[in-house]
Amino acid sequence: MELRIITPERVTRHDHVHRIVAEASDGVFGILPQHIDHVTQLVAGVLVFKTENGVEQFVGVNAGTLVKAGPTVMVAVRDVIISDDLGKLRDRVEAEFRRHTEQEREARSALARLEAHMIRRFRELQGAHQ
Repeated sequence: MELRIITPERVTRHDHVHRIVAEASDGVFGILPQHIDHVTQLVAGVLVFKTENGVEQFVGVNAGTLVKAGPTVMVAVRDVIISDDLGKLRDRVEAEFRRHTEQEREARSALARLEAHMIRRFRELQGAHQ
């Protein structure tokens, strides 16, 4: 099988994948080359694939979509972290989670400042028209 991991920034292609394990809302499932075509919504978690050399690769994914079409499996997600070491993957995912949390906190703060500015401006405009 060919595995393509698609994010908004890039497409990562892995040839000769023999097995893929992923997680959907109803549980963990596996895909082998001879399985039928299907589409599945993924939940945030770890996708595992095994190369023809027998090496397991671990991919931290957020929610996305997996499509198996013939010999190709496409996984479309917002972001991925790939590692051949599950412990290192966990550390990288935690660091990335902290970074995203901080970015979200900064965005919420900026939005709150913008809303406060808009409210002040509306009050000023109301006062000018009275």
